Amino acid sequence: MKTILLLLLIFPFFAQSQKAEKKEVRKVIDQLFDGMKKGDSSLVRKTLLPNATLNTSFVNSKGEAKLHQDSIVSFLKAIGTPHTEIWDERLLSCEIKMDDNLATVWTKYAFYIDNVYSHEGVNAFQLVKVSGEWKILIITDTRRKK
Repeated sequence: MKTILLLLLIFPFFAQSQKAEKKEVRKVIDQLFDGMKKGDSSLVRKTLLPNATLNTSFVNSKGEAKLHQDSIVSFLKAIGTPHTEIWDERLLSCEIKMDDNLATVWTKYAFYIDNVYSHEGVNAFQLVKVSGEWKILIITDTRRKK
């Protein structure tokens, strides 16, 4: 009986704590896309671990599954290089799973350049909490046209 009572007392605290952590993880994801939209690579850089990786999984014209790895430095340079068009990645859904200091975020998205549809797919993010802050370790996405 004492065990059940203890669980009933602890569970609400755990649920609130995890809800707060999920909000913090979501803030990191939103900051990444806000930085992309603004062309602000320093804003994006703050969301990433120094050793973060960027990957794209796709099927080529021959129907072969491929994985392209890109450097975070190239990604940040592309964002920060002045461009007139707005890169707008719109999240259509967001699912966050967590355990301790590890979070996985799965988002469906549609990508627009100056309000013109470009492509869509899924982002899979791995984040870790380091020194009290959530940071992105891995970004993997898929890309396809409608």
